[in-house]
Amino acid sequence: MRPWWLLLWVALAVAGCSGESEDAGFAGLASGSKAGPQSSFLQPGPGDRLHFPEDFGPHPRHRIEWWYLTANLETSDGRPLGVQWTQFRQAIQPRPADQLPPSPSRWPLQAAWMAHAAISLDGQHLFAEKLARGDIGHAGAVADPFRVWLDDWQLDQQREPGNWRLQAGAPDWSYDLQLRIEGNPVAHGDNGFSAKSASGEGSMYFSLVDIAIEGNVTVEGETLAVTGRGWFDREWSSQFLKAGQQGWDWFALHLDSGDKLMVFRLRDDGEAFESGTWIPANGSPRALSASEIVLTPLAFSGQTPVRWRLQLPDYQVDITVAAPAGDYRNTGLYSYWESPVSLSGSHSGEGYMELTGYDQE
Repeated sequence: MRPWWLLLWVALAVAGCSGESEDAGFAGLASGSKAGPQSSFLQPGPGDRLHFPEDFGPHPRHRIEWWYLTANLETSDGRPLGVQWTQFRQAIQPRPADQLPPSPSRWPLQAAWMAHAAISLDGQHLFAEKLARGDIGHAGAVADPFRVWLDDWQLDQQREPGNWRLQAGAPDWSYDLQLRIEGNPVAHGDNGFSAKSASGEGSMYFSLVDIAIEGNVTVEGETLAVTGRGWFDREWSSQFLKAGQQGWDWFALHLDSGDKLMVFRLRDDGEAFESGTWIPANGSPRALSASEIVLTPLAFSGQTPVRWRLQLPDYQVDITVAAPAGDYRNTGLYSYWESPVSLSGSHSGEGYMELTGYDQE
């Protein structure tokens, strides 16, 4: 166990040492985030391109980045079970990509890490969070062979190409999953640059949308065999949210037609900014503009919208996206909603929904 004072110091460093407002938080998760000046960090823009396998690894010249997996699984007796794992890296100061990290003996503070893991089963949502200081061995990421870890939570490449293993847990639950990557990375936006506002803020963003998963989930001493499919996101930037943006609504959906869909909405004081990617079962992914997306909240849990109508008229999509009954807030350092969803209407299917920046009830 890391001393409590170190965890506290990491949290304070993340909130305050970057020169931004105290509520900026990891990846703009905190309500009222401000982008702030980022002159010393690299900022992605149109014309930047993805590079593999390098972009699976860390980007020390950028301020924020995360690795993110959600999975819609089923137990052997047919119960739906949701899994989330996310690891965030927040830079305190940039480091050139070709420069080695400082020696751990110097107790460096160039970055802080935060990891989230959760399972959702039978209306119950179990969540855990870990924090770590960067560059002293407790947390990190490498591109090849791919590995991301924070203490004993880790996502790592196995001996066979395209096979990963994900392990995470807390005292009363855990999971150990085998992932088989099917298909190539999907670049969002402009060949990987995903705009997050009309004025040009954005991130580099790609996904792996075809992941077959099997393994075990243990809840309160009972081990459950599970199978299903997952979605992996990789994103990095230095100016994710602009001043005035209040949070985001994000959806990653597997349609039973074989098509996939990613849609997000960034809310601000005026008109929200919407974007997405249509990923057909056969054919090339296509970036979606705001004019092609109609996203309407239908029902709420307090102030958090938990059922939506999502329409893509050009693709004959008119679906209801609904979270199961229950409270799916991840109540860590920064609280946000993270739930599996089911689809009905013109298409059936399943997926995941993340909602940030709503007032907490």
